[in-house]
Amino acid sequence: MKAIQVGLLGIGTVGSGTFNVLQRNQEEIKRRAGRGIEITMVADLDTARAQQIVGPGVKVVGDAREVIANPDIEIVIELIGGYGIARTLVMEAIAAGKHVVTANKAALAVYGTEIFQAAHDKGVMVAF
Repeated sequence: MKAIQVGLLGIGTVGSGTFNVLQRNQEEIKRRAGRGIEITMVADLDTARAQQIVGPGVKVVGDAREVIANPDIEIVIELIGGYGIARTLVMEAIAAGKHVVTANKAALAVYGTEIFQAAHDKGVMVAF
């Protein structure tokens, strides 16, 4: 079965840790879930640094909306933080029918009701 394709928004400390954990545990993930989970696209403003972290097998872009618009991406992981653009991107990902995972406690505290209602209405999940 084809692996779930994931897009990662932000590859700072938490993003690079998330990437490395998913890479390192691929076999265990496949065994437990019956399907792999692969980060195939990363958005970060520092594309050169991001490409160094993820290597040649992952597409790196400077615009997070490219990840959201990619029809192959099933899950968007938002690790940008803050209230502004992160909330906007989460809402756009939901509107595009993507499941969302976020570590953004601030945005969930302020906009959680709106985010979870949008996800419910679209039939996608938001995990944190």
